[in-house]
Formats: sequence, structure tokens, C-alpha cells
Amino acid sequence: MKNTATKAEQDAEEVGGGSGPADAEAGAATAEATLESQLADAQAKTAEYLDGWQRARADFVNYKKRAEQERADAYANAAAETLRKFLPILDDLDRALANVPADKADDDVIKGFSLISRKWLTLLETSGVKIINPLGEEFNPAFHEAIGQDETSDVPSGHISAVLQKGYLHGDKVLRPALVRVAA
Repeated sequence: MKNTATKAEQDAEEVGGGSGPADAEAGAATAEATLESQLADAQAKTAEYLDGWQRARADFVNYKKRAEQERADAYANAAAETLRKFLPILDDLDRALANVPADKADDDVIKGFSLISRKWLTLLETSGVKIINPLGEEFNPAFHEAIGQDETSDVPSGHISAVLQKGYLHGDKVLRPALVRVAA
């Protein structure tokens, strides 16, 4: 005798116990429900894994952006600190050149120091440094440091009457505030 039952029928008989066609159909329905349940579980896990992967990817992208910003900030801070250290040298050169007697102004040594001072200023300008020279402007504590008041009628009250030391900006960050006297 030939075994003409298909593999699906044999599986259904094994699940249903082989007691008849109704049991075979019930077994097939149970097997189908089990498969659908496994499929739903697999799809839920797939969605969960996909969501986790997308979050991890977004976290990594955010980390890269944050690390790049921190690196750029560290570079800018280091550059600003280095430039800040050179400012007293430039101040000394300015004071020295301002106090040169008129009869010595054409001396080659004085011209050399003047050239050095101009090169320093050019270097600072190409590095993004701007001079704060606020004579006559309204006092702003973010950019100016007041060290006294002047009784003067030439400058309105609350405005800067004298600049004792130039200030410097690097971009929008104050490297050193200008030392000023304010009109009372």
C-alpha cells in the first residue's frame, strides 16, 4: 500500500493525534496560530532591535558633534590664551614708542621698534583680534574696566573720558577689557 498522505497531512495527524479530519483541522489551526504568534514575536523583536540601533546611531552622531565642538572650543581657548600672553609685550612697545623724544624719532632703532609693533598688530589682526579703544563711548562693563572717574564737561556722564590701556577682542570674546576712566 502506498502512502499517499502529504507531509502537511502527516504533520496535522501528529499534532492532532490522528483521530480524524476534525482533529487534523484543529491541529493545523493550532500550528498556524503558533506560527503567527512566532511571527508576531519575531516582528516585535525586529522592531525593538531596529529602534535600539537607530537610537545608538543617533547617540553616536550626537557624540561626534559634541566631541568636534569640544575640540574646536579647546582650540579657540588655547589660541585666545596664547594671544592674551602676548598683549603685555605689545603694550610695552606702545608705551616705549609713545615716549620717544621728537629728536630721536628718525633713529633707525626707533624705526625698527615701530616696524616690530606694526607686525605684532598685523599678526593679531590676522588672528581675529580687534582692539577695543572706546574713547567717548558709553561705559560697558562687558568690554571696559573702570579704574576711576573724571570731572569733565567735554564728555557726557557715563561715557569714557580716557583710555589708559587698550582692550582686545578675539571674535566676540574679550581677551582683555580696556582700562578706562569714566566721566562723572
